[in-house]
Amino acid sequence: MIYKEISVNVEGSMPYVKLCMYFLDNSDEIDPEKLRPLILICPGGGYSMTSDREAEAFAIQFMSMGYHAAVLRYSVAPARYPTSLLELSKSIAYLRSQGEEYHIDTDKIIVQGSSAGGHLAASLGVFWNREFLSDKLKVSAETIKPNGLILNYPVITSKKFAHKDSFRNLLGDRYDSLVNEMSLEDQISKDTPRTFIWHTFTDASVPVENSLLFVEGLVEHKIPTEFHMYPVGAHGLGLANELTARPDGYGIQKECESWIQLAKVWLNGLTRE
Repeated sequence: MIYKEISVNVEGSMPYVKLCMYFLDNSDEIDPEKLRPLILICPGGGYSMTSDREAEAFAIQFMSMGYHAAVLRYSVAPARYPTSLLELSKSIAYLRSQGEEYHIDTDKIIVQGSSAGGHLAASLGVFWNREFLSDKLKVSAETIKPNGLILNYPVITSKKFAHKDSFRNLLGDRYDSLVNEMSLEDQISKDTPRTFIWHTFTDASVPVENSLLFVEGLVEHKIPTEFHMYPVGAHGLGLANELTARPDGYGIQKECESWIQLAKVWLNGLTRE
């Protein structure tokens, strides 16, 4: 395995921003020229932090499936929109530029996000071809396009079922002028990537309606989508097992730990095409 960290700073980035990359080595015994898809992970944290519980443990799981992985420690409050979205876009552009060196299949870069990280991932999914991103980074829109999305209990809507603290942290004093634009169910188009999404019915922090609204929009635009709603489980479960549980046991929900295997099946179908 090759581990590498780089800065992906843009104007307004916080000093801690970094892209942590986990590349699987190729082997002369197996396939020295093998290209692997990559999962780019955006941890949650309400745009106030990036959670360790939704970071490296996810990367290791995806690596065990044969994928390269990367974790973006993006800017959070007091940084404001679109700083973190530009950082995510720059990360994808960088990874595509390194495809030959690290044997990345640059047509198969999937962005995974949890909670507010899900909002960040989905934001790129709906905004990747908007000129404000490519113009700012001086790259083509195709360079920053995600080839798929995996969304864990994502923050999506800024309306009735909003997790308002996430939007306050993201927008600051521009909340009133931008909050409606950040309701991502209204920003879906035919160019939004295929999506795997899961949520729990009993999520009291980010209501399941966030995912339902996004799924409805994806279906309306005929975007192939896989959605799982588990009947029980709190918010922020991570892997839903002991690997990402808090010391007090929070985060263990046996009914939900199948999500990573379901995502594996979905990824296999996506990346083998």
